[in-house]
Amino acid sequence: MKPVTLIVAGAGGRGHAYASFALQHPDRVKIVGVAEPRDFYRERMATQHEIPRENVFNDWAEMAERRKLADGVIITTQDAMHVEPAVAFASQGYHMLLEKPMAPDEEGCRTIIDAVKKAGILFAVCHVSRYTPQTARIKQVVESGAIGDIVNMQRFEPVGYWHQAHSFVRGPWRNEQESSFMLLAKSCHDIDWMRYIMGVPCKAVSSFGSLRHFRREEQPAGASDRCIDCEVEPDCPYSALKIYMRDRFEKGHTAWPVNVLTTDLTREGIMEAIRNGPYGRCVYACDNNVVDHQVVNFWYEGDRSATFTMSAFARSRGRETYILGTRGELFAAKSHIDVYDFLTDTTEHIELSTSDSGILGGHGGGDAGIMDAFVDAVATNNPDRILSGPDETLESHITVFRAEQARRENRVVAIDSEPGAIAP
Repeated sequence: MKPVTLIVAGAGGRGHAYASFALQHPDRVKIVGVAEPRDFYRERMATQHEIPRENVFNDWAEMAERRKLADGVIITTQDAMHVEPAVAFASQGYHMLLEKPMAPDEEGCRTIIDAVKKAGILFAVCHVSRYTPQTARIKQVVESGAIGDIVNMQRFEPVGYWHQAHSFVRGPWRNEQESSFMLLAKSCHDIDWMRYIMGVPCKAVSSFGSLRHFRREEQPAGASDRCIDCEVEPDCPYSALKIYMRDRFEKGHTAWPVNVLTTDLTREGIMEAIRNGPYGRCVYACDNNVVDHQVVNFWYEGDRSATFTMSAFARSRGRETYILGTRGELFAAKSHIDVYDFLTDTTEHIELSTSDSGILGGHGGGDAGIMDAFVDAVATNNPDRILSGPDETLESHITVFRAEQARRENRVVAIDSEPGAIAP
């Protein structure tokens, strides 16, 4: 069987991660085109995958203007830049792997889904949590009836103090006007995952949360606006010098998140980025406005309830989940699953591999899992390999939008099929 051919629109961290699957499985998939405005990332992908120069573009629109170059496309541009390329490549018949979230607003999501359905292409959004070995095992336990019918679920996402500071205070997802609100940017994974495990739609949501800590009013006395010359820096857990230099570079770690600061991964290059770049700013003096903690309450079809909590104020680690049923309960962490049986009062302890196939880490093998599924779906023209079709993907996005609406309007919001505005 000939390898599946793919092009990549957006060669940054996520695009690079998904494309790396082709280097590991050259007999199954080949990257044959790339579009990326930044020279370093564009040329890195072109070189690694030996892409012909005529298929290397500065802009996705240039690539879309060409005749169809491949079987499918991976779109990993920034959140607010998904709609136009998705519509353009769908109209050309490219099967599509689209980074989450689909778009920062409901109208954009619906536009993409309409284009995908009209084109009749295979379509997958990168809700990679569905594709981990842990999720497959949890789904197996739930469907076996081992804990009876699900009555309640509790899911906790410990974003982590340094990850929040890196990505959501100093980084590209810090400001809603430039990317999207926190629940969509970070936690649409979780809300989609909860829908997958519950197996039924959510009917209503409420939510609370705020930007509690990372704001000017919380800046310590005597602090400066850059870590490099701050007298209280040694006592600050969010210090850029701590996060990037002391905790990582000085211990030999130059991968993510350090490699986001600069392409010059020497001590001098990183210190220059901290001195003058956005990642060296005081976390209390940035232009961030996304929340740093949030809780969402869900009411699912069949009288099932759930809660989701996202917090910056935790050590960074994998998600933790309780699933409470009529015959038992399940607890899942990164390295294990415990299944407790009410009848026998015994616990089955299931150890999981802690290795992570994802280039960026933290996704429990989901990066490789979704690439494996997408490539196989395209190769065999089998949509069943994709774990969420267009309709369920749109449904989970709408749940996120309604949850944020509930937080901003301080009320319970019903989930229906009609578009809803999110209050400014």
